[in-house]
Amino acid sequence: MPPTQRAMERGLSIAASGMMAEMARQDQIANDLANATTAGYKSDRVSVGSFGELMVTDLATGKQVGSVTAGARVQKQVTDLRPNVLRSTEEPLDMAIQGAGYFAVQTPEGQRFTRGGNFQAGVDNTLVDQSGNKVLGPNRQPIKVDADGRVPASAVGVFAVPNARKAGDSYFNGNATGRDTGIVKTNATEASGTDAARTVVQMMASLRAIEAGQKAITTIDESLGKANTVGSLRG
Repeated sequence: MPPTQRAMERGLSIAASGMMAEMARQDQIANDLANATTAGYKSDRVSVGSFGELMVTDLATGKQVGSVTAGARVQKQVTDLRPNVLRSTEEPLDMAIQGAGYFAVQTPEGQRFTRGGNFQAGVDNTLVDQSGNKVLGPNRQPIKVDADGRVPASAVGVFAVPNARKAGDSYFNGNATGRDTGIVKTNATEASGTDAARTVVQMMASLRAIEAGQKAITTIDESLGKANTVGSLRG
């Protein structure tokens, strides 16, 4: 295969890998935007990096004349777990954690942790989340709602989960190591960690990167087609 053709095919691979990485970033950005108003939601950050570099050699002299990237890839996805601002509400069973820690809920899959505090009274008069899962107290037992439709802040558990990792639906998996330092505030919820305006800007920048990759692939593909046609005519 001629060196020029090999270079073009390498260019196709690099452009395609870049598009794949940006498409993964688009999924993350879209999820963040969908949760821009979800109480206690924690946004993600996708880090895109290179597979590495390949040395470029002058075929005539055998000397190394530079390097090219081997393509892009998603290096890691990191969740921003920093507490967000609290917002006052008129709902007595809305709760938020000021500072560090997580609420614990009992789901069909086991205990999960969350920063979302849109709670309500269940059919058995226990405190439940929006999915109907029971919210747990410091002793990891369900919490009863008072006759006046309230729950004292002290009745709600705040757990330290140092290895928290996302488990879907604003839940986190992890091993609670005891009580954390956060304080429960009633009649309030924690804002979403998504900055909608900034996230839209990120989405547009990512879309432009995908479009650039598509144009590069189209250009290289056309050039390869022409090269193959010339090669066939010469043969």
